[in-house]
Amino acid sequence: MTKVRIIVSGRVQGVGFRYATYNLALDMGEIYGRVWNNDDGTVEILAQSTDAQKLAAFTQEIRKGPSKWANVTYTDVTQGQFSDYEDFRIGK
Repeated sequence: MTKVRIIVSGRVQGVGFRYATYNLALDMGEIYGRVWNNDDGTVEILAQSTDAQKLAAFTQEIRKGPSKWANVTYTDVTQGQFSDYEDFRIGK
């Protein structure tokens, strides 16, 4: 199981970023985890998959941002250290 923790900075709150991330995970399939807003204006994502290439593609799409309203300026991607998830949800 490959796991990542992604912190996304930029204009990522109030623009549908979490919902788009949720839909991306569902559309790609086999991506499990959580996405939520942090108080500092960033969005945090915990994501995992048994398919490392699929998780890499998911991470690349996150770097692009989901819409014309979002503007990702920085992503911090680190190895994730968290319990396994069985689905993908918005919220901790």
